Amino acid sequence: MLGLPDHIRAYLFDLDGVLTQTAKVHAAAWKAMFDDFLREEARRTGDDFVPFDPVEDYDRYVDGRPRLDGTRTFLASRSIKLPEGSEADPPGTRSVYGLSTTKNDLVLRLIREQGVQPYPGSVEYLHRLRVLGLPRAVVSSSANCRDVLKAAGIDGLFDVVIDGVTAKREGLPGKPAPDTYLAAAKALGTAPEHAAVFEDALAGVASGRAGGFGTVVGVNRTGQREALLKNGADLVVDDLSELIEGAAQ
Repeated sequence: MLGLPDHIRAYLFDLDGVLTQTAKVHAAAWKAMFDDFLREEARRTGDDFVPFDPVEDYDRYVDGRPRLDGTRTFLASRSIKLPEGSEADPPGTRSVYGLSTTKNDLVLRLIREQGVQPYPGSVEYLHRLRVLGLPRAVVSSSANCRDVLKAAGIDGLFDVVIDGVTAKREGLPGKPAPDTYLAAAKALGTAPEHAAVFEDALAGVASGRAGGFGTVVGVNRTGQREALLKNGADLVVDDLSELIEGAAQ
């Protein structure tokens, strides 16, 4: 059915990079935030300034993870220890929360300025699933997920939304843990082995594999086909339109 094995009965989609063209917006915001921070750290310590790589560092340390986890993971990769801080920390505070808030403010500004575009192939795939009456969920670590869906004009195409707000409320660990995807499958009334996960992030495909899902589809937007397969994808496509074309043959 639609390019996947017949035992797949529910479809679980990541947001940024799978459904919407916002992964590049997130990468730009992470780079702007971390580069400002790293430049100031270099001045403070006398070490060389090594900028955040918007491809390698983004893919390895922050893509697909909850915002706070992404900040912690990247800082750990540079052996930088900061206080955790709290939600009350304003942007620019030298803490995990402060940096994460700065990044979120940058993302929201970029989205307001640039808007949100969905991937046409993903939209077509979602419409075909809806016509067939197949259950659909979006699973995102972003607390801004519902706003992005609305801005992209695809908020009415899902039966279930599991986002950063849901994860915080229900105490669900973020990707690469499988908990948010498992929560989506449960909400749709489908066992994991009968559900497909669609992910462009390495942490996301790892979470799909860890959850025992029936099929994990890696969406290769940035030339990381082999890495997606290595981290748990069963198959990799450059766009979801390939699944439609494959099913039609």
